[in-house]
Formats: sequence, C-alpha cells, structure tokens
Amino acid sequence: MSFTIRCSCWFARSAVREPQGRVGGGAMKYELKSISKAGIAEAIAKVELYRYLNEPEEAESICRDILAIDPQHQLALRFLGLTITDQFVGAATDRCQEVEEIFQKLSDRYERLYYTGILFERRAKAQLLAGQPPHTLLPHLERALGCFGEAEKIRPASNDDAILRWNRCVRLLRTRGYAWEEELVSFDAHDTPPT
Repeated sequence: MSFTIRCSCWFARSAVREPQGRVGGGAMKYELKSISKAGIAEAIAKVELYRYLNEPEEAESICRDILAIDPQHQLALRFLGLTITDQFVGAATDRCQEVEEIFQKLSDRYERLYYTGILFERRAKAQLLAGQPPHTLLPHLERALGCFGEAEKIRPASNDDAILRWNRCVRLLRTRGYAWEEELVSFDAHDTPPT
C-alpha cells in the first residue's frame, strides 16, 4: 500500500527551515567549532569512554578539539597518539610517523620514552596480525624494548608500567610458532656476495 501526500508549495517552503550554518540561502559552511577551556575535563572523559567503546575515530576527533584550544595539553597529546595507534591495521597507511611526532611533544622524558615504546609495540602487533613475516617486525619490537628499558631507568617511584610492557614484548618474542630470527639466520647463511 502506498500513500501520496499533497501539499501546497507555499506550505512546503514555509515549513522547511534553513539548517544552521547556511548563509542567505547559499551553501552550508562546514567549519569546526571550538570547545571551551572549561569543557576540557569532560571532553577527556569522553575520549576515555570512546576508547573503551572501541571508537578511536571519535576519541581522536575530541583530542583534536582539545588541542585546538590548548596545543600543549599533555593528556590530550597522550590520548591522541594512543587513539591513532588504536586504528593501526598493519598497513603502510598506519600513521606511525604522526604518532611519533605527537609523543615527542610530551614534556616528560619518561612519558616520551614509554609512549614511543607503545607505538612500536602496537605497530609490530598490528603488522603481525596483518600477516607480515615475524622476522620483519623484530626491529619494531627491539625499538619498543629499547624505549621501555630507558623509561624503566627514570620511571617514577612505584610505576612499573615500563616493566610490564617490556615483559609483554619479551613474551611475544618467546611465542612458539613465530620465527623471529630463524629466517634471517638462514638467509645470511646462504647469502653470498656477487662475483
């Protein structure tokens, strides 16, 4: 069953209001709006919520709103880097360089090292899940271990986060079924310089 609704043109035109953002009947402007500094704490809470809900794109957008009004906000920088790594799929399009630059803006040396370690750990894990050969990921895990090792040396009292991440990387490297170095060794053994 179908229905046809008829109405006068005058009524239809008068009932439809211009959407906000339209200027004088022209094209709608798609401009970002600024949040208030007073709203930053609530926005950070929403970032955490969206990360828990596995909606990293929404969390990233909120981080960028916070950083638009407070470019050095340390928690927003940290969360921005993490939300981008939450989106890693193990492809060349993963924004590793962008995340590294974000983490380098952290003012605390421990946090710069720790979160850079997380970047390389997550990069390796994403590429492993995407089917990359394990031996090609070893440099990422070694870089992560290097960062965690340096962070451990300067960690705040009672903060064992760097040790926990170190141990996770080591356990991953000990996982049976992954040939982390075997393929490199066999390649080197049979590789000869051209004659």
